[in-house]
Amino acid sequence: MTSNTKPAPTTHIIDATDRTLGRVASEAAHALLGKRSVHFAKNQALPVKVTINNASKMYLPARRVKGKIYTHYTGYPGGLREVSMEEMIAKKGIADVVRKTVDGMIPRNKLRVPRMKNLIINE
Repeated sequence: MTSNTKPAPTTHIIDATDRTLGRVASEAAHALLGKRSVHFAKNQALPVKVTINNASKMYLPARRVKGKIYTHYTGYPGGLREVSMEEMIAKKGIADVVRKTVDGMIPRNKLRVPRMKNLIINE
């Protein structure tokens, strides 16, 4: 027996203090996918808001910050661009690093953008 009622919006709050980037990001991705909800469906973006607090207090080893390199291709010849995590944090802040990490853990389909809109990161 199925009903056409939409599930009530839920909020998950994740405290990133002294936790690693990957563990926080995987927990956020898991919640954004709706896997924690009883209304889980692969083909729907559930109204689940995920808030990550204290992102700036996250544990990031110096080796990771200096060594991690993000690449993207512009589409033009010779257009491979590389940015280290250290540069990205300096330019855009830790929130962009967390957002990019969670984004990489969400499946690449039409529901990716609506799910990522439900991610809120507080530094």
